Amino acid sequence: MSVRDTLDKLENMVVGASHFPFTEKTLINDNELIHYVDELRNDLPKELNRADEIMKNRDEIIRNAEKEAEQIKKEAKEYANRVTDENEIVLQAKEKAKTILQQTQQQEKEIMERTQKNAMQLQSDADAYANQVFDQLISHVTGTFQGVQQAEQGLQQALNVLKQAKAQMNQQAVRQAQQAAAVGRDKEAESNKTADK
Repeated sequence: MSVRDTLDKLENMVVGASHFPFTEKTLINDNELIHYVDELRNDLPKELNRADEIMKNRDEIIRNAEKEAEQIKKEAKEYANRVTDENEIVLQAKEKAKTILQQTQQQEKEIMERTQKNAMQLQSDADAYANQVFDQLISHVTGTFQGVQQAEQGLQQALNVLKQAKAQMNQQAVRQAQQAAAVGRDKEAESNKTADK
């Protein structure tokens, strides 16, 4: 423990001590006071010896401090030079990165333009192909529809023929029935005549 620490403790002890009422006297623990005095008695010679040693070695301490200061200045200068070099490298790297970025942006722009152009061409080709397919489908459907119309006309004609044939058959059947009925009446009349005789 240093002399300064012991003095601080003495000061705190006095400041924190109790006062006698109506007086300026302070009540201090004498055992604690004696203890701190003993500490001072033991520590003061050490501090004085250390001070004498520092005074004796003052020149050497100053020289060492000057050497340390010189070393610090040298290191600071080297650091400053290194930082300057690093800053130059950083500036060059930034410039190179800027150039690369500009080239990348230009390439990206060209790629986008080519992509848009290709997309427009593909869209145009797709539209043309779609129109061609639609034209073929329309032509095919039109042809099919015409074929259906022609088939419908043929079926209609066949239906008409069938109706006419049915009508003719029915008319012929009626005539045949009438003829058979007439023949039957004639035979019956003839039989009646024969019976009368």
